[in-house]
Amino acid sequence: MYNTAKKQVWYGELRTSKGNAIVVHDNQLPEASPGRIYLYNTDRDTIVEYVEDIVKVNLYDLDDAALKAAETKFSGAWKAARAQFMSKHQARIDLNNVKDSGPVRKAKPEAEPEIETDAIGADFDEDWGDDFDD
Repeated sequence: MYNTAKKQVWYGELRTSKGNAIVVHDNQLPEASPGRIYLYNTDRDTIVEYVEDIVKVNLYDLDDAALKAAETKFSGAWKAARAQFMSKHQARIDLNNVKDSGPVRKAKPEAEPEIETDAIGADFDEDWGDDFDD
């Protein structure tokens, strides 16, 4: 059964109703979302994020002969997929660590002095009042 405590890189078999696939788990891959794991799926030739509780019961160790055959057949593709995955993941990590470098906030401009409208308003009120009373 799937146990990565013994090895950094674990080759195994994922058995599903759709068929079986050789998968690779690497302890040095970044942690997946909580409750999920990353496995390299040889049929898909990519690293896939699986729900750990669902996939864990379907993972099986390979016997010695199958393990050697899998390592020989898939190690090159696995290393290429891992390098691509790590470069994409590293880019995300780098973007998350970007310091806020927005523009410097300028001081608020001083408010313009208010124009006294009482005197002006009083004149208009008197003028308008005369015209419309008729």
